[in-house]
Amino acid sequence: MSSDPMPPRRGGVASRRGLLLAGALALPALRSAQAQREAPGFREASPRDTLATLGARANAGTIGVISGGVDGTYVRIAADLAAVLDDGDRLRVLPIIGRGSVQNISDIMFVRGVDVGIVQSDALAFVRSRRLFPGMGQTIQYIAKLYDEEVHVLARPEITRVQDLAGQRVNVDVAGSGTAMTASLIFEAMEIDATLANDPQDVALGKLRRGEIAALVYVTGKPARLFTGLGADSGLHFLALPMTPSLIETYLPARLGHEQYPGLVPAEAPVDTLAVGAVMAVYGWSAGTERHRKVAAFVQAFTGKFERFLVAPRHPKWREVNLEAQVPGWVRFNPAQEAPPPRRRY
Repeated sequence: MSSDPMPPRRGGVASRRGLLLAGALALPALRSAQAQREAPGFREASPRDTLATLGARANAGTIGVISGGVDGTYVRIAADLAAVLDDGDRLRVLPIIGRGSVQNISDIMFVRGVDVGIVQSDALAFVRSRRLFPGMGQTIQYIAKLYDEEVHVLARPEITRVQDLAGQRVNVDVAGSGTAMTASLIFEAMEIDATLANDPQDVALGKLRRGEIAALVYVTGKPARLFTGLGADSGLHFLALPMTPSLIETYLPARLGHEQYPGLVPAEAPVDTLAVGAVMAVYGWSAGTERHRKVAAFVQAFTGKFERFLVAPRHPKWREVNLEAQVPGWVRFNPAQEAPPPRRRY
């Protein structure tokens, strides 16, 4: 009989190592699942739950918020709404990338799953004046005025005044966007007959740098991420937009400064421009309906947790919001509205 020790069983060691590795990999998932169970509003699925009941529970507290493009302020505001207000099954906010204010109003009215939208305050007047959705009445209402968005007009070096854009090709974002709407209203008021193009803003910026267009217009809260990294070496600059009697009824005076755009605006020469309000809009659901209940719960959570939007890492534009501010020409959504009494049968 050999006195040599028996060799170790590699399969056993490998198995133990595999178990340890599997446990290490599973630990984060277990912790995540535990954290999810401990989240407010979380409810463990019951063996008696069906797919239908699970689906109904998931949708009961879900609010879709249509916002804007990936480079704009709207989508970051919608992401903040989700980060602050998500509360398990009771309330879940789904940010949705949108195509601009006019399209957002259409989506609020007609698209399933879209409950709230962020739009420019001049969008409702534009839609009504163009009769885009006849018989709107008070269908579109507002929850709150959010903040002001500045009109950015970025131009080539040889364009020194906004009036120089007459006869030139100017990009105003995609058709149906808030920028396209506001640009057309401003150019009409200033009697500037420019040729308007509808490329996405990132595409337009490339064309502007290559000299293929004279300028681009972008309505968004400053500082705009699209212009991050642009400096004096780009040869581009912002054009001033003067306030005129025809514009003062709809827009506010604003400025683009060196602190927001250090590479484009000299410290001693801020650029005067215009601003338009951003509004959190909603469909005017009748009291007593399920959709009214969902939106009312969203409004209650939004106002109750509003202080959380005023601190980092939330967008600095939240600090401009006044929940009591009125929006001329709009009707405010009333979450406390009571359902009408049932009709008596005789």
